[in-house]
Amino acid sequence: MKHVFVISVITALLSTGSLAQERIFRCGNEYTNNATEAQARGCKPLEGGNITVIQGTKPAPPAPARQASGSQGAGRVDSVEQRNRDADARAILEAELKKAEARQAELRKEYNNGEPDKLGPETRNYQKYLDRVAEMKANLDRTESDIAGIRRELGRMSPPASTSK
Repeated sequence: MKHVFVISVITALLSTGSLAQERIFRCGNEYTNNATEAQARGCKPLEGGNITVIQGTKPAPPAPARQASGSQGAGRVDSVEQRNRDADARAILEAELKKAEARQAELRKEYNNGEPDKLGPETRNYQKYLDRVAEMKANLDRTESDIAGIRRELGRMSPPASTSK
Protein backbone atom coordinates (compact mmCIF):
# COMPACT_ATOMS: atom_id res chain seq x y z
CA MET A 1 0.00 0.00 0.00
CA LYS A 2 3.05 2.20 0.49
CA HIS A 3 3.78 2.17 -3.23
CA VAL A 4 0.36 3.28 -4.38
CA PHE A 5 0.40 5.95 -7.04
CA VAL A 6 -0.77 9.33 -5.98
CA ILE A 7 -2.72 11.52 -8.38
CA SER A 8 0.08 14.06 -8.70
CA VAL A 9 2.59 11.38 -9.78
CA ILE A 10 0.22 10.00 -12.41
CA THR A 11 -0.60 13.50 -13.63
CA ALA A 12 3.10 14.26 -13.96
CA LEU A 13 3.72 11.07 -15.92
CA LEU A 14 0.77 11.66 -18.22
CA SER A 15 1.65 15.27 -18.88
CA THR A 16 5.14 14.40 -20.10
CA GLY A 17 3.78 12.49 -23.12
CA SER A 18 7.26 11.82 -24.57
CA LEU A 19 8.51 9.97 -21.47
CA ALA A 20 7.90 6.25 -21.31
CA GLN A 21 5.50 5.17 -18.61
CA GLU A 22 6.68 2.52 -16.17
CA ARG A 23 4.89 -0.78 -16.12
CA ILE A 24 1.97 -0.81 -13.69
CA PHE A 25 0.83 -3.85 -11.72
CA ARG A 26 -2.47 -4.50 -10.03
CA CYS A 27 -2.38 -6.28 -6.68
CA GLY A 28 -6.04 -6.73 -5.70
CA ASN A 29 -7.26 -3.20 -4.99
CA GLU A 30 -3.77 -1.74 -4.99
CA TYR A 31 -1.59 -0.55 -7.86
CA THR A 32 2.19 -0.40 -7.89
CA ASN A 33 5.04 0.22 -10.30
CA ASN A 34 7.58 -1.73 -8.22
CA ALA A 35 8.24 -4.85 -10.33
CA THR A 36 10.04 -6.84 -7.62
CA GLU A 37 7.26 -6.26 -5.10
CA ALA A 38 4.63 -7.06 -7.73
CA GLN A 39 6.38 -10.35 -8.57
CA ALA A 40 6.66 -11.30 -4.90
CA ARG A 41 2.97 -10.62 -4.32
CA GLY A 42 1.79 -12.25 -7.54
CA CYS A 43 0.38 -9.05 -9.03
CA LYS A 44 -0.86 -8.89 -12.62
CA PRO A 45 0.50 -6.35 -15.11
CA LEU A 46 -2.02 -3.91 -16.59
CA GLU A 47 -2.26 -3.68 -20.34
CA GLY A 48 -3.09 -0.47 -22.19
CA GLY A 49 -4.97 2.57 -21.01
CA ASN A 50 -4.14 4.99 -18.27
CA ILE A 51 -5.18 4.58 -14.68
CA THR A 52 -5.92 7.10 -11.99
CA VAL A 53 -5.72 6.08 -8.37
CA ILE A 54 -7.31 8.26 -5.74
CA GLN A 55 -6.60 7.39 -2.16
CA GLY A 56 -9.71 7.54 -0.01
CA THR A 57 -9.88 9.07 3.41
CA LYS A 58 -9.87 6.87 6.45
CA PRO A 59 -13.08 6.95 8.51
CA ALA A 60 -12.85 8.79 11.79
CA PRO A 61 -12.55 6.57 14.84
CA PRO A 62 -15.71 6.34 16.95
CA ALA A 63 -15.97 8.89 19.72
CA PRO A 64 -15.20 7.52 23.16
CA ALA A 65 -18.32 6.78 25.18
CA ARG A 66 -18.99 9.23 27.98
CA GLN A 67 -19.09 7.85 31.46
CA ALA A 68 -22.37 8.15 33.34
CA SER A 69 -22.34 9.62 36.80
CA GLY A 70 -20.87 7.38 39.44
CA SER A 71 -19.14 4.11 38.72
CA GLN A 72 -21.68 2.88 36.20
CA GLY A 73 -20.86 2.20 32.55
CA ALA A 74 -21.81 4.46 29.66
CA GLY A 75 -25.51 4.58 28.87
CA ARG A 76 -26.52 3.13 32.23
CA VAL A 77 -29.13 4.78 34.41
CA ASP A 78 -29.51 4.09 38.10
CA SER A 79 -32.58 2.17 39.18
CA VAL A 80 -34.31 5.11 40.86
CA GLU A 81 -34.02 7.26 37.73
CA GLN A 82 -35.19 4.36 35.55
CA ARG A 83 -38.23 3.83 37.78
CA ASN A 84 -39.02 7.54 37.49
CA ARG A 85 -38.76 7.35 33.70
CA ASP A 86 -40.96 4.25 33.64
CA ALA A 87 -43.53 5.97 35.85
CA ASP A 88 -43.52 9.02 33.55
CA ALA A 89 -43.97 6.81 30.50
CA ARG A 90 -46.81 4.93 32.17
CA ALA A 91 -48.52 8.23 33.12
CA ILE A 92 -48.23 9.49 29.54
CA LEU A 93 -49.67 6.25 28.14
CA GLU A 94 -52.52 6.28 30.66
CA ALA A 95 -53.35 9.88 29.72
CA GLU A 96 -53.32 8.93 26.02
CA LEU A 97 -55.58 5.97 26.80
CA LYS A 98 -58.09 8.23 28.58
CA LYS A 99 -58.11 10.68 25.65
CA ALA A 100 -58.57 7.86 23.14
CA GLU A 101 -61.40 6.32 25.18
CA ALA A 102 -63.13 9.71 25.43
CA ARG A 103 -62.76 10.18 21.68
CA GLN A 104 -64.15 6.68 21.11
CA ALA A 105 -67.19 7.40 23.30
CA GLU A 106 -67.80 10.63 21.37
CA LEU A 107 -67.49 8.85 18.01
CA ARG A 108 -69.84 6.04 19.10
CA LYS A 109 -72.45 8.54 20.22
CA GLU A 110 -72.18 10.43 16.92
CA TYR A 111 -72.12 7.19 14.88
CA ASN A 112 -75.36 6.03 16.54
CA ASN A 113 -74.97 2.35 15.61
CA GLY A 114 -74.44 3.19 11.95
CA GLU A 115 -77.42 5.57 11.68
CA PRO A 116 -76.20 9.08 12.49
CA ASP A 117 -78.49 12.05 12.00
CA LYS A 118 -78.52 13.41 8.47
CA LEU A 119 -77.05 16.84 7.91
CA GLY A 120 -78.65 19.47 5.64
CA PRO A 121 -77.26 18.58 2.18
CA GLU A 122 -77.39 14.85 2.93
CA THR A 123 -81.20 14.78 2.84
CA ARG A 124 -81.09 15.35 -0.91
CA ASN A 125 -77.82 13.50 -1.62
CA TYR A 126 -77.85 10.07 -0.01
CA GLN A 127 -74.32 9.24 -1.24
CA LYS A 128 -72.89 12.09 0.88
CA TYR A 129 -74.60 10.53 3.89
CA LEU A 130 -73.16 7.09 3.08
CA ASP A 131 -69.67 8.57 2.62
CA ARG A 132 -69.87 10.33 5.97
CA VAL A 133 -71.09 7.15 7.71
CA ALA A 134 -68.21 5.16 6.17
CA GLU A 135 -65.71 7.81 7.31
CA MET A 136 -67.19 7.76 10.81
CA LYS A 137 -66.90 3.96 10.91
CA ALA A 138 -63.25 4.15 9.77
CA ASN A 139 -62.48 6.73 12.47
CA LEU A 140 -64.17 4.54 15.08
CA ASP A 141 -62.17 1.48 13.95
CA ARG A 142 -58.93 3.49 13.99
CA THR A 143 -59.65 4.72 17.52
CA GLU A 144 -60.36 1.17 18.70
CA SER A 145 -57.06 0.07 17.16
CA ASP A 146 -55.24 2.91 18.92
CA ILE A 147 -56.77 1.94 22.25
CA ALA A 148 -55.76 -1.69 21.76
CA GLY A 149 -52.18 -0.59 20.94
CA ILE A 150 -51.94 1.61 24.02
CA ARG A 151 -53.26 -1.22 26.21
CA ARG A 152 -50.69 -3.62 24.70
CA GLU A 153 -47.93 -1.13 25.44
CA LEU A 154 -49.14 -0.69 29.01
CA GLY A 155 -49.22 -4.47 29.37
CA ARG A 156 -45.56 -4.70 28.29
CA MET A 157 -44.48 -2.22 30.95
CA SER A 158 -43.64 -3.29 34.42
CA PRO A 159 -46.52 -2.82 36.86
CA PRO A 160 -46.59 0.54 38.62
CA ALA A 161 -44.37 0.68 41.68
CA SER A 162 -46.28 0.72 44.93
CA THR A 163 -45.91 3.99 46.80
CA SER A 164 -46.31 2.48 50.26
CA LYS A 165 -43.20 1.30 52.09
